[in-house]
Amino acid sequence: MAQPLEFEVGARTDVGQRRSNNEDAFAMVPQINLYVLSDGMGGQAAGEVASKMAVDTITGCIKDASEAGQKVVFGDENPNVSEFTNQLASAIRLSNQAIRETAKKHASQRDMGATVVTSWMQGQIMSIAHVGDSRIYLLRGEEMKQLTEDHSLVMEQVRRGLISREEAEHSEMQNIIVRALGAEDTVNVDVDEVFLMPGDFVVLCSDGLTKMLPDDGIVRVIRETSSPQEAADRLVDIANEHGGEDNVTVIVVQVKEAKPRGLLALLKLLFIG
Repeated sequence: MAQPLEFEVGARTDVGQRRSNNEDAFAMVPQINLYVLSDGMGGQAAGEVASKMAVDTITGCIKDASEAGQKVVFGDENPNVSEFTNQLASAIRLSNQAIRETAKKHASQRDMGATVVTSWMQGQIMSIAHVGDSRIYLLRGEEMKQLTEDHSLVMEQVRRGLISREEAEHSEMQNIIVRALGAEDTVNVDVDEVFLMPGDFVVLCSDGLTKMLPDDGIVRVIRETSSPQEAADRLVDIANEHGGEDNVTVIVVQVKEAKPRGLLALLKLLFIG
């Protein structure tokens, strides 16, 4: 039998120490356990436009469809994942189309684009979908696993065995993205599904965090703080303390066992104490 879960969330975004504007954006729709984070790119304020369009389009599509009892369908469905995961991918494709069409209409936004990571919890199953080098992590116990693959030039070289992960972390080319929203008329969206357990933490973040703080540092902060909001705040503060070379955005989701409510809670109190 599926174990009922509930989620506590904290989030924060910050311009960092080197940039004059924040091209990151995020949104949370807690009533359906949907979380979206995007890192924009482009000249002038175009990156801010792209990331906001990504976040607004994805959350709007999913929220509206959920409230109407419908589903989002745009592009080919993947038969290996659930309807919910396919809806996330469809919403991301729609955001790519929106960014692409807007960029074609406005010369100042011609080169704008964005990364995106999305997480949608349905009971114990978490659907994820992403494009670019923003990341989703799962922390279970003391082990943290990166659930997404960076769509960057250096990580592509790592996957092909051309350079080591350590070399990638110090490469001058680590900012080169090989897949992003707005780059082409169509976009390939990576999807996956993960089984969640009480005690898990899910972290969505832009590269402004991961460039400034190693994975074990993220684990340490989450374990040393008392709430997801405190963890998100502390992670952003540490990224800035370490140089804050980019905008930094973090969403921390804590997975908890759902508390019994109503008659069930009363019965548990009477018979279990």
